[in-house]
Amino acid sequence: MSADDAVIDLDAHRHESAGPTTGPARHTVRPRIILGLVAAFAAGAVLGGWGVDRAQEARARQERDAAVALVAIPAGTEGGGTNSDGRARIEGSLAVVNAGPALVTVRSVRAESPTVLVRDLGRTWLIRPGGTGWIGVVVLFQCGEAPAAEPLPVRFSVQTADGQVREARYPVAIVGSTWLDVLSTMCEPR
Repeated sequence: MSADDAVIDLDAHRHESAGPTTGPARHTVRPRIILGLVAAFAAGAVLGGWGVDRAQEARARQERDAAVALVAIPAGTEGGGTNSDGRARIEGSLAVVNAGPALVTVRSVRAESPTVLVRDLGRTWLIRPGGTGWIGVVVLFQCGEAPAAEPLPVRFSVQTADGQVREARYPVAIVGSTWLDVLSTMCEPR
């Protein structure tokens, strides 16, 4: 090997082929890479769209399971009496309609005003959507006085389908109900 061959002159231009980078192999590699990138992008877009759709469905299901909508009206009455403090007491029932989209468990019922007290009997009631639960309650009424709060704001402690305990309120009309009719009769002097 001569000394001239050992030195590379960078200013010298050679007109030789640079190898496979300019040949047909270079042209077939580029479309394969582009096709692979396009396929990966399309797969990512499809999977991303599916994931977003599932996340939106889960969020909507969570909101639906957390919703509470109750409607309540005084229903029947059972026995009762008047105590020495001038309060009439009956055991009655409260018809509670689940107007919400998911199953609920009513854990407690309570309402209080200066003249009326309503409380549940300590049981829980499972009410399906669109269904009615007949909740046993005790109603105390101060004889000789008109109901102070009308309608009476009733508080419900409710466990929703997502396992959370929430409070729901509904105004219950006492005037004109079977409860007030019976309580007023009990308060009349005999």
